[in-house]
Amino acid sequence: MDERTRTTDQELAPQFRRTSPEPEVRTRRSSATRIGVGLIVVVLLALGIYQITRSVPTPQPQRGRSAGQGLVQSVGASTVSLHDVPVIVNALGTVTPLATVTVQTQISGYLTEVAFTEGQVVQKGDFLAQVDPRPYEVLKNQYEGQLAHDQGLLAQAQNNLKRFQLLERENSIAKQQAEDQAYLVQQYEGTVKQDEALVAAQALNISYTHIVSPISGRVGLRLVDPGNYVQPSNTTGIAVVTQLQPITVVFSIPEDDLPDVMPQLNGGGTLQVTVFDRSNRKQLAVGKVVAVDNQIDTTTGTVKVRAQFDNADSALFANQFVNVQLLVKTLQNAVTVPTAAIQRGAPGASGGALGSYVYALNADSTVSVRQITTGPTYMTPDNVSLTAVESGLQSGDRVVTDGADRLRDGLQVNVTMVDGKQVAPSAGAPNNGGQGGNGGQRGGRRGGAQ
Repeated sequence: MDERTRTTDQELAPQFRRTSPEPEVRTRRSSATRIGVGLIVVVLLALGIYQITRSVPTPQPQRGRSAGQGLVQSVGASTVSLHDVPVIVNALGTVTPLATVTVQTQISGYLTEVAFTEGQVVQKGDFLAQVDPRPYEVLKNQYEGQLAHDQGLLAQAQNNLKRFQLLERENSIAKQQAEDQAYLVQQYEGTVKQDEALVAAQALNISYTHIVSPISGRVGLRLVDPGNYVQPSNTTGIAVVTQLQPITVVFSIPEDDLPDVMPQLNGGGTLQVTVFDRSNRKQLAVGKVVAVDNQIDTTTGTVKVRAQFDNADSALFANQFVNVQLLVKTLQNAVTVPTAAIQRGAPGASGGALGSYVYALNADSTVSVRQITTGPTYMTPDNVSLTAVESGLQSGDRVVTDGADRLRDGLQVNVTMVDGKQVAPSAGAPNNGGQGGNGGQRGGRRGGAQ
């Protein structure tokens, strides 16, 4: 048994040694195949992406390139011109009437009649309301009776004084009696004057029962109805009358503007003031400055100014908030440019200092940076904002108003619009057809290479 077993093992051992390496060889071959296929796929994908990339044209920027690259910046321009520039101080103001009166009764009594209509325009002296006058008429009659009584006593005393003076000259009576009679006459004269004053006081009270307008203006809403008992201690009054013609506007200006304002006022000049509504769109009235306050408000650094307006059309209303434009002076034939052309800061490629500058157009369709000194800004009747230029530009120069955000000194531009009008392309403008041809040639070459 042992020999057979050993024989069998010996016979089988070589067989096992021959068959065991075959699975390992198959595994190595399979891995190499997969790696090769993967490399081929990667190479093919890379070639495909490369061919696709070459066939897609690269987009060309249309703006911001220099003339040497074949493209120029399209801009709009405006011509520098001469205008009369008004120097205006803008402020906020309040419409302030010259007189506002609360109509109150000066005596106590029942209100029997209200003769005005709410919102009515009245003149000075027009009848407004009536207080019951009968109690005061009764008192007047009483004082008139007392006056007649005292006047009779005075007349009697005066006659007695004449007789006593005659008898005194004849030494028929004592001198003291004549003097006492003279003093009695003076007492009666005083009593009569007192009675006359009481009668006059009641006549005045009767006149107060007939209430009239103290000024010309517009009556507000009725504050008391007929039948109420009114007295001078009432604070509400019967009505409020506001003067509207003329009317004033009070506004504040900076103290820095006083050197331009005061010499003209002191010299008898007229400063024009124009007021607009709260939206600053509709013009309401035109007037003139009539007074300047005598001190500056230290908390705001401003001074109050009063301007007067005829207000014939009643466009200004009491306590209305308005926008005010004070015309200080007018610059004659000033160099002006559209405000949109003015840039702030430091020019990009020029390396200049901070300030105001414009891009001026040259004859060769290039732009150059111009440092300027600006003056006041104003709106034209066509709602175009213009700014006065004190230095840096002359009349007839052309400046860029549209498309200046990407400009730099020396850049070539294509002017498409001047003073709001379309113009033909200037020299150096891009040729779209030629660029298309070049693109076609480049596409053809790529197709041949493929």
